[in-house]
Order: sequence, then C-alpha cells, then structure tokens
Amino acid sequence: MNYLESIGKKAKKAFEDLKNIEHKKIKKVLENYNQSLLRNTNKIIRENSKDVKNVKRKHLVDRLILNRQRIEGIRHSINEIAKFRNPIGRVLEKWRRPNNLTIKKVTTPIGVIGVIYESRPNVTADVAALCLKSGNCSILRGGSEAFNSNKLLANLFRDVLKKNNINQNCVQFIENKNRKVVDRLLSKMSQYIDVIVPRGGKGLVAKVQKFSNVHVIGHLEGLCHIYVDKTANLKMARDLIINAKMRRTSICGAVETVLVEEKALKSHAKEIINALLNSGCEVRADKKINKLFKGKLKKTKEKDWKTEYLDAIVSIKTVKNVNEAIKHILKYGTMHTDSIITNNKKNAKIFLNGVNSSIAMHNVSTQFADGGEFGFGGEIGISTNKLPPRGPVGINQLTSYKYLVSGKGIIRP
Repeated sequence: MNYLESIGKKAKKAFEDLKNIEHKKIKKVLENYNQSLLRNTNKIIRENSKDVKNVKRKHLVDRLILNRQRIEGIRHSINEIAKFRNPIGRVLEKWRRPNNLTIKKVTTPIGVIGVIYESRPNVTADVAALCLKSGNCSILRGGSEAFNSNKLLANLFRDVLKKNNINQNCVQFIENKNRKVVDRLLSKMSQYIDVIVPRGGKGLVAKVQKFSNVHVIGHLEGLCHIYVDKTANLKMARDLIINAKMRRTSICGAVETVLVEEKALKSHAKEIINALLNSGCEVRADKKINKLFKGKLKKTKEKDWKTEYLDAIVSIKTVKNVNEAIKHILKYGTMHTDSIITNNKKNAKIFLNGVNSSIAMHNVSTQFADGGEFGFGGEIGISTNKLPPRGPVGINQLTSYKYLVSGKGIIRP
C-alpha cells in the first residue's frame, strides 16, 4: 500500500468514526487546541523561523511569518469557530405534499477534504478547525517553504484529538515533499477524497485543472479591482485604495488594478496616485494618466492587467464609464473580489450586478475579502467557482445536504 493510499484509508475510517462523536466534544477539541497554541507559542515561532530562514522566494516571507501577533490571530479564529452552533443536522427546508409525504432538506458533512496550499501556515490551523467543526476530515498538503510550521501546527491538533479520544486521523498532514505527490493526490485518490481545495498561484491552479478527477472548490488568483467614478468622495477613495493595496500586499484580497473614470482623472487620480507613491507603492499607469505626471510613471503593458503582483505594485487604467470598467473586469478578472467607489447609487447597482466576482463591493476595501471579516471565524479559502460555494468558505459552506422523506405507507399511483 503506498503512502497516499494509506492516508486516504485512514481518513475514510476517521470520517466514519467522527459521525458518532457528540458535537460538544468537537467544541472541546477546538478549545483545547486554542490553549495548546498558547502553550506552544515559542516552539511554533522557533519552527517558523527555520522556514523563514530557508525560504528562497523572498516575496513569500510576509505570508510565511508567524509571530506572536499572528499566532494570537490564529487563536482568535479557532475561538470564533468553536463558538458556532453545530452546522450538521440542521433542517434547511421542510414541506408536506398533498399526499401527506413529508420532505426535509437536512445538512450533512461532505466527507474527506483535501487542501493543497502554499506559503501561509495559518491555513493548517484554520482548515483543520473548520473541517472538524463541520464534521469533515482533512488531508493537508502545505507548501515545502512552510513545512516545519505546518507539521507542528498539524501535530498539535492531532495530539489534542488523541487526548479527547477522537481518531487523530481526522487531520492528516502529508510530510512527503515530492511534488509528484500533488499529481497523485489529484488524480489517484478519488475513492478517498470527496473535495479538493487548491490555494495558490497560477502553477498550482493549472495543475489542479489538468490532473484533478475530484470535485474542486476553486481558489484562483486574487486579481482584484477597484473602480473609482467621478462622484466618489476623494478622501474615501484615497484611503480605501491605500488600505486595499498596502495594508498587506501579499494576500489575495489586495487590489492589483485601479480603474478610474476618465472624468475623474484630474479630480481624483492625481491625489490617489501621489498617496500611493508616498506610501512606497510602485504605480504603473496608462498614457492618459501618465500625461498628468509628465511621463514619469512606469507605463502599463498588456500583461499588467493579467498580473497578481502580491507586492507593492499597482496598475492604473482610465475607463470611460462604469460599463467599460465592468468590461475590463470581465476580461481580466478572476472572479475573486472587485469594488466600486461611488456616491452614485445607479452606478453602484450597475457595477454590483455587472461584475462576475464572488465578492462584489461598494465603498469597501478589497482587504475585507476574508472569512474572519465575514463573521465565519476563518476560511478554507475564497471560492471563485461559478457554482456554490462562492466567496469565503466557512463551516456552513463545508456542508452538503440530503432529503429525508417520510410517510405512512404512501404508494405512488
């Protein structure tokens, strides 16, 4: 039996065992894990420092770092997840047919969820907690750059499961660093894994699309846009865009392209761009905007509209109106998060209805594209699928449902 098949069989067995565990015990596991993270903070930081020291792709460092503040952030997420009521067994709908047939639509767990992710070790804790809370088991394949951090966070979770007499294989971390493991996980594990969630860049997404024969909850690139129209409050627009780009440049909710209405170039664009430059952001702009700066800005190329920078770089383009902004987003966007800054309700409605984003915003920073900010406690990822689930995937989105049909010997004529 090969390594992955063994993990798959253990996950299936753990899922069957989990069905018999009372929900209050799952809540206790999460509370215990929260305390374990606190007790082991120094150890987590030590293991994380090994990863940071070894990382070769320096742009990943911000995503990779675990300090005391970020560990407290993980603990806060776990605490919020623990508080939620049991999402399994809820009656979503109930109705009675004329023949007295009673039908209930009831939530169920999905089963075994495989998550492939890069760089961010907090994903290990969030995913393990969200999956367990929703009655699911998880198989985690983190990026090699965060190996030591991920392994420790997963093992601490498994230790807490064991302490509470729950099958510790409810959470399994793949320790094999060979990249072919991912190919096999996608193509040869359909009898063990019910859903795959990829969290990463273009390379990972392309691999998933090529190899996966398991249903995918897609987390594509976060190529996020903000459109500024002439009615936008200037201070609001400036502050939102600085926050959306510079608060954390490495997250998928960071804005990458700003679209400015042509009639707002002189009134808005100049001040917004100066604010970006003063905050240390590289600005790439089209010809019309460059004229305002006497050609001193870096000129945009076609590839800029397709690029998720994950860095202090932003591309800015002039558009005629809201409809042209929507057209640009439909062409270059990744159905992640797009926002409009405007005081015109009609334009806001046109934008919100016109973009195909899983998260469409009005006068809000794209950095709010986050399960924690949505009140979900955390997220397994941002789904950019057209089919549900879409947007932040929390415990309620990690459930399926079945129909329970009952009657008193009803025969169909």
